Amino acid sequence: MTTVPAGGAGSAGGELGEPGEPGEPGEPAERQDTPPGRSFEPDLRSMTRINLRPIASPLPLGFFTVAIASVLTGCLQLGVFQAADRRAVALCVLPAFVLQLLASVLAFGARDVIAATLMGSFAGSWLAYALVLGSGAAGGLRVLGVFNLAFLCFGALMAAVTRPKRALWLVLVVSVPRWAATGLSGLTGAEGLTVAAGALGLLVALVASYAAFALLLEDLRSAEVLPIGRSGPAHAAVEGDLTVQLRNLERQAGVRRTL
Repeated sequence: MTTVPAGGAGSAGGELGEPGEPGEPGEPAERQDTPPGRSFEPDLRSMTRINLRPIASPLPLGFFTVAIASVLTGCLQLGVFQAADRRAVALCVLPAFVLQLLASVLAFGARDVIAATLMGSFAGSWLAYALVLGSGAAGGLRVLGVFNLAFLCFGALMAAVTRPKRALWLVLVVSVPRWAATGLSGLTGAEGLTVAAGALGLLVALVASYAAFALLLEDLRSAEVLPIGRSGPAHAAVEGDLTVQLRNLERQAGVRRTL
């Protein structure tokens, strides 16, 4: 656990602000935002401490989960499994919901809102897929088609902001066309689109497996072994010193008063 003085966090990424000028002796310091007629306790920022708890990266778990679930669903779309095997595939995919939800919660704790949002959304998609496919609900394929097209819009928006995190970005880039093909095949029933979606699912699994393996090696050796392609803030966060890690800490969610 790292304990960071509030003043230290401010010096890393912008000053927290100087305490207000003291008033009359024995009176608390005045604050500029104090409404008339109200009094507040003295400024306590100089005594504030922010506790950081390092955790292991949940991204390898999340990416390997994407890979395994994508192989199963891709094989079903390619015809490796029969239509009667849909429930078995759904039961095998269902644990992906739990694992990716765990990865999402840990990513929120690691202060990575992009990774947490992506993993949480993947978790929801696996849950919906498993429930619809496993229950054999009427119109399930058409509903999943619309669901995948909606997920396509989400993926496009996420891809627009995740490019500095190249591993996440690459998984999204290959997932977006798969969601398009799966959505259209569910609505039209076109066999060619179903096969294309299955092939793209195997490609997603390949890219996700590479990203997970590269991140595992990087964590074990404390250095980049396989290229991941981080850039911008993502590169600075990994390669920068402690000052970079604490930059603007006082303005991050969980420290500031409101989200």
